[in-house]
Amino acid sequence: MLRHKLYIFFLLLAIGCAKEETSWCDKPKPSIDESLKRPQYSNDWFQVYEVQDSIFAIYEPYQWQEVISYLVIGKEFALLFDTGNGIGNIKSVVGSITSLPVRVLNSHSHFDHVGGNADFDFIYGMDTGFTRDRQKGRTHDQVADEVSPAALCRPLPDGVKAEEHHIRPYEIDEVITEGSIIDLGNRKLKVISIPGHTPDAIGLIDEENKLLWTGDTFYKGPIWLFAKETDLPAYRNSIARLAALAPSLDHVLPAHNIPLVDPKLLVDLNKALVDIENGTVKYTINKDGRRVFEFAEFSVLMANE
Repeated sequence: MLRHKLYIFFLLLAIGCAKEETSWCDKPKPSIDESLKRPQYSNDWFQVYEVQDSIFAIYEPYQWQEVISYLVIGKEFALLFDTGNGIGNIKSVVGSITSLPVRVLNSHSHFDHVGGNADFDFIYGMDTGFTRDRQKGRTHDQVADEVSPAALCRPLPDGVKAEEHHIRPYEIDEVITEGSIIDLGNRKLKVISIPGHTPDAIGLIDEENKLLWTGDTFYKGPIWLFAKETDLPAYRNSIARLAALAPSLDHVLPAHNIPLVDPKLLVDLNKALVDIENGTVKYTINKDGRRVFEFAEFSVLMANE
């Protein structure tokens, strides 16, 4: 009887602790500028913001990656910079915004940025082994966590079944490299190679309008630098390059959390990485065994040495 009572006590204690644990959905998140326009293109999975004239952030706020893809509308065609997780139908959202032909360019080939690639007819891409491997798609087992209850703050979109979620294969139609110019007819976007987070990571610069898209190389939040394909020395060099560009920029447009951030944060991150390398920054170890370096506007997650 005593053993039974003790079992009940510890079971109730465990349930109470589980209830007190903060879920991903309840944790504080960076707030998006309320002054940004919210045109009538949002649906039950995507929130759409017009961050500049003819530039739309297509945001997935209900999934723990909080991915942002960007649609840049030109005169001759539109460029979609990343296609999200592949959970919601990003093509239908893009089609509601523009009737122009759409070309896709990925900031890098991680699954949460190429999920909708297979729905589009034209894709630019880097010529790297990592890029070619990721064109094969990802199986359900490789991305099942992304549609698990822990990853979601709302039900999956109608018709989407968690047990069937995977990243479909796609093909690259035109190779881009450092310095490639994508001319939309009334806007020129220059590709810069910024490897580190992945071997094929790129940025996109609109020099005339002083805008820089950074993909996962920089965003305001926990910056992931622990994947097996991450190259820390290359990443430090890429951030130093972006920090040097910061004075010439008005806005940075990252691929997670919020769509417009201050370019000065690139300078702050560059300094933070130097301090980490010099061993002058304290860190904690998270539940996954990774080192977490906390700074005012972002954090850096690295593998534990």
